[in-house]
Amino acid sequence: MTIKTIGIAGLGLMGGAVAMALRRAYPDVRLLACDIDESALAAARADAVIDEGFADAKSMIPPCEVVFLCLNPSIILRFMEENMHVFAPETLITDLAGVKTTVVSFIEANLRADVDYVPGHPMTGSEKGGYFEAKKCDFTGKNYILTPLKRNKPENLALIREIVRKMGFSRITETTPAEHDSAVAFTSQLCHVIAAALIDCEPDGAIIRFGGGSFEDLTRIALFNAAQWTELFAENREALLKRIAQFETSLDKLKALIGSGDRNGLQSCLQTVRERKESSSKAGFC
Repeated sequence: MTIKTIGIAGLGLMGGAVAMALRRAYPDVRLLACDIDESALAAARADAVIDEGFADAKSMIPPCEVVFLCLNPSIILRFMEENMHVFAPETLITDLAGVKTTVVSFIEANLRADVDYVPGHPMTGSEKGGYFEAKKCDFTGKNYILTPLKRNKPENLALIREIVRKMGFSRITETTPAEHDSAVAFTSQLCHVIAAALIDCEPDGAIIRFGGGSFEDLTRIALFNAAQWTELFAENREALLKRIAQFETSLDKLKALIGSGDRNGLQSCLQTVRERKESSSKAGFC
């Protein structure tokens, strides 16, 4: 496929970051965006990040060969329901949703036969949202997850891989929606739950006077978009609850070792943790 025009639905943090990465990777491709926030569209045009912005998706979609859905999961479902008939034949659609099972099953069940959809999820972001924070969201060296459909055309899957790599992502993992949701429940959602619990368990905000870096590192992501993360937690609640229980088991083990005064057992546990972390780092996984 020769790409002449790419559309971006949703010009918030991730949509803006996608637009900026695409502009660098494909300077000659026409970039279009739609969003209800006119200030974001105006700023992106002024920055020369997009060529044209639209308040109405139906005006943006028809000329696009590729469309990125940079929206929250529930909005993606509504967007596709309202706009499925607008896509030109052979359009390649991809999304950035942080949960996959519900989104993929809905779109696949309602997808037109003459368009293709390759589900995706960039494993990056920021605790702050909106287009005006997008320039701080760097894709270089980050992970990207794809959950391809059996019906995907090989050339379309190859094109998405090419686009993702040109945007800066270094490792592309292909998996199923269910495995994706189980994994990100651990690597992303559980981390946000823990950060929220740390802030929630100590009402004295002035305790930060005693901070030395650890607390700040662990709670940075507690500045999250509450509405967005409520949706992600709720949509992936079964997988997330399993990961919370898994974490509680480890926390209970450490609590018991500390409570019993078993220094040898505690040191052995902490050493195992350190070795596991070192092994992951040496393998290039973190």
